[in-house]
Amino acid sequence: MMIRTYSELMRLKSFEDRFEYLRLRGSVGQATFGYDRYLNQLLYTSGRWRSTRRDIIIRDNGCDLGVEGYDIKSRIIIHHINVITIEDIEEDRDWIYDPEFLISTSDNTHKAIHYSDESLLPKLPIVRRKNDTCPWR
Repeated sequence: MMIRTYSELMRLKSFEDRFEYLRLRGSVGQATFGYDRYLNQLLYTSGRWRSTRRDIIIRDNGCDLGVEGYDIKSRIIIHHINVITIEDIEEDRDWIYDPEFLISTSDNTHKAIHYSDESLLPKLPIVRRKNDTCPWR
């Protein structure tokens, strides 16, 4: 299994390249620790997680995948760059709080990463230029 890192992710400049780096190629219904809801509560309601989450949002300037110009206007999700397991949470392993393995995402980008659905990714507005809609100029 390849270990992905925030440092490697930041070397990729475009949103699309970062998405490809993170894409899990999962499928809907694939078993994850999410089936054990009590584990979600243990991790995501802890003071340690809330503090880590705040630090990651600040580091990434509230931008999707940390890419400037992709501001997250709704709920920000902190994505674990590497898949976490039931054992990771039960044993409260330090790496699940390590900023080197976390990135800010929007809800849609997070779903796109997990389910490999590019249609969920944000699209930047087209930059218009003078005469760009005039076919004879």
